[in-house]
Amino acid sequence: MSFDADLFVIGGGSGGVRAARIAATHGAKVMIAEEYRMGGTCVIRGCVPKKLYVYASRFADDFADAEGFGWTLPQKPVFHWPTLVAAKEKEITRLSAIYGTNLAKAGVEIVQDRAEIVDAHTIALKSDGRRITAKIILVATGATPVLEPAVPGVEHAISSNELFDLPDFPKRLLVIGGGYIAVEFASLFARLSSQVTLAFRADNVLRGFDDDMRNGLRTELQHAGIDILAGTLPTRIEKRADGLHVACSDGQTRVFDQILLATGRRPHTRGLGLEAAGVAMDGVGAIKVDAFSRTNVASIFAVGDVTNRINLTPVAIREGHAFADTQFGGKEVSVDYSHVPTAVFTTPEIGTVGMTETEARRSFNVVDVYQASFRPMKGTLSGRPEKTLMKIIVDGETDQVLGVHILGHEAGEMAQLLGIAVKLKAKKADFDATMAVHPTASEELVTLRTRTARYLRETSGPGAGV
Repeated sequence: MSFDADLFVIGGGSGGVRAARIAATHGAKVMIAEEYRMGGTCVIRGCVPKKLYVYASRFADDFADAEGFGWTLPQKPVFHWPTLVAAKEKEITRLSAIYGTNLAKAGVEIVQDRAEIVDAHTIALKSDGRRITAKIILVATGATPVLEPAVPGVEHAISSNELFDLPDFPKRLLVIGGGYIAVEFASLFARLSSQVTLAFRADNVLRGFDDDMRNGLRTELQHAGIDILAGTLPTRIEKRADGLHVACSDGQTRVFDQILLATGRRPHTRGLGLEAAGVAMDGVGAIKVDAFSRTNVASIFAVGDVTNRINLTPVAIREGHAFADTQFGGKEVSVDYSHVPTAVFTTPEIGTVGMTETEARRSFNVVDVYQASFRPMKGTLSGRPEKTLMKIIVDGETDQVLGVHILGHEAGEMAQLLGIAVKLKAKKADFDATMAVHPTASEELVTLRTRTARYLRETSGPGAGV
């Protein structure tokens, strides 16, 4: 059977674009369909614009800290929201164009349209009605925000998609959710001068992260002026002339200019024709795949957040590359999901790789903890009370480093390099043998010699090494 394409990719985000480009370099005839803008969530309405806004927010601290270093500002700095929005739009437009250019250079045909699966080898384009056949179909449509809790008036709230482009800056902002998207936006908008309230169902932020990092970040968010409402959710939202009136589960009613729902994301699979093609999905709509991103339908594959494995851009890119190498490059490549470093771009940041203390204590007989909390050098003159927290988790029997967790400036940069060491199964002795770079915050990672706690799996509390 002859096909119009060797590979048809649905979704022009990070994973889909990488798969399409690499497959084309292997000699495949590739088409890719994107109904919105090339670049997907990360480039258009996720990682990239968020980090630009984080940079903008941190100038507030820089201006405040400058006086301690001898600077006198002639007048109080004024933030102009429309300027930031316009600058962001210019940059993501540039990046989106680069994605398209690189695909075209690789010989990939770009289809600016919504694509839906008809059967195992057929795709329908919504706008012009064309039907295209492909030997292999790759679904890389990512995920979309969850608009929950579904309380009366929830239609007055927005998701992170809309928050980047608001015509007016929200002076009073309610962020609902305790995950990384929620805390990042709460942190940056507080520094941009918004009065931020952060409300979430759980008793603390960032479920799944190391508990000391969670507690440390919560303290820093409160220092930034954020009102934290743990165990609290809205029960009703009413739009009035003076703002959005939000009745909360704690019995209080509060008024805001905007409400951001950041309670999670779900795989973007609705309306793609996956059910008709017989593709298996789980209870949240994620496409089920094997180690090589293959679905139960032999000709259909999926990568990225649509599979709900590890929902990070670099993971989607690695999955797309592995898929292309396996299917078109004559290799058999699967993705190793162990020791994936990641960062939370609050201020201060969290950078982390490997096991949390809780995870390690469940899995290993002896767990040693090396921990330090200190004031960053910059704070000695600026007077800022912010603390840096570093934590190394070690297998007490083999000395292997199981995890490293940092709360502090540039923690994300440190986590990337620490990811190499943890991936290589470095021992604590290897950290100790590494010469420090002075004066830096990261030197603490190689000078932490005193064990702060030892935990034995058979006991519920700290052991003799405390």
